[in-house]
Amino acid sequence: MKINVVAVGKLKENYFVQAAEEYVKRCLRFAKVSVTEIAEAPPSKSAEEIKRIESEALLKHAKGDLVVMDSRGKLLTSEEIAAFVDAEATGGASEITFVIGGSYGLTEELTQRAKLVLSFGRVTFAHQLFRVALLEQIYRALTINAGLPYHK
Repeated sequence: MKINVVAVGKLKENYFVQAAEEYVKRCLRFAKVSVTEIAEAPPSKSAEEIKRIESEALLKHAKGDLVVMDSRGKLLTSEEIAAFVDAEATGGASEITFVIGGSYGLTEELTQRAKLVLSFGRVTFAHQLFRVALLEQIYRALTINAGLPYHK
């Protein structure tokens, strides 16, 4: 299985870069995992135009079944995320892409294409921190599915 994370913006702080790289490295034991960063739209545009530009760029890099990260999405436990990933793999999906939008969010068109709209809660996360949290949850899901004791 291949798992992609496609996100708007770059990780700027070295400690976030290191954390993200560590989780990707850990995930590689179980699946091919990649992270693609999409440039933020010019701030001189309207919020709707920024959403459109960024969503189009995200879609160009999204492959397989889409999981859109959105605070209005489903709240799942780590075990339920693991079950989703497992069901995708055993159901014949060869690729999943987790999509993280920019500060203005994603277009409804992109969200409607998702197989799953997933939320980590109703709180707002710093963009860089959220990417690390998502990569950790992907790693956690993979270890749950492998029967390893990482998840307690």
